[in-house]
Amino acid sequence: MKLRRLLLGLVFSGAIGLVAERRGSLTRSGAAGAVLTGTTIFGFGGLAWGLTLIYFFLSSTFLSHFKEREKSAVAADKFSKGARRDLAQALANAGVASAAALAYGLRDQSPDAALLAAFVGALATANGDTWATEVGTLSQPPPRLITSGQPVAPGTSGGVTLLGTGAALAGAASVGLVAEVLGAGKKTRLRGWLPLLGMIGGMAGTLTDSVLGATAQAMYWCPRCQQETERRVHHCGQQTEPLRGLRWLDNDGVNFASTAAGAMVTALLARALTGCRAYRRQSR
Repeated sequence: MKLRRLLLGLVFSGAIGLVAERRGSLTRSGAAGAVLTGTTIFGFGGLAWGLTLIYFFLSSTFLSHFKEREKSAVAADKFSKGARRDLAQALANAGVASAAALAYGLRDQSPDAALLAAFVGALATANGDTWATEVGTLSQPPPRLITSGQPVAPGTSGGVTLLGTGAALAGAASVGLVAEVLGAGKKTRLRGWLPLLGMIGGMAGTLTDSVLGATAQAMYWCPRCQQETERRVHHCGQQTEPLRGLRWLDNDGVNFASTAAGAMVTALLARALTGCRAYRRQSR
């Protein structure tokens, strides 16, 4: 059965990766990452898990290209990478979810609700963070740094807006809703709870992303353009200078850490929730 699902996942993710690479949404390494994560999630999690991953990819890709020119005009120089996702970005966004699916599928016992919750929380974080960035960049009021409230330029790591926060809530909750509708929780005690878990875990992960972006992520300064950026070489061709943060922690590292945080929060909530329900049944 798992072999059949693995083959199905390989076919699905391979087809999507090929189309996405040809349409400019993924680089070749990004397509390889999509195949790796997609095959793992389909094969060890199941169809509902795989389709939830596809929803995340399609929705985030759509928003990445939504009003792309307007967003590029105000914030393209801030980001270390463009709209085409590479292998590191694919693993940073879906690596934790893939690990949860692998652990879920390798269990010989009954399905583990905490691992399902971790999967939902990780993808909800990735989706919420993507929606917040892609929609929040279009905000008319300038973003404010999450740690100080100081106004910053659009696209600044750690900057938040009301519009972006609302988009993050919607993006995170939508992953849990899709997983619920597809029946991902029917074999666990989480049926009916996935949208709420996705929203809570996804927002916890998204906030983690913003805090790390404002404090620990490596940021650089272009002396020629007098601008802050995530790039080691600015778009003008100038070698940038270290400004703040940890040199080894780039945006991909922040994304991976935030999806891990979202997964942990939802897993702990699932443990508490299923434990309470089990206790109630025993006490009757």
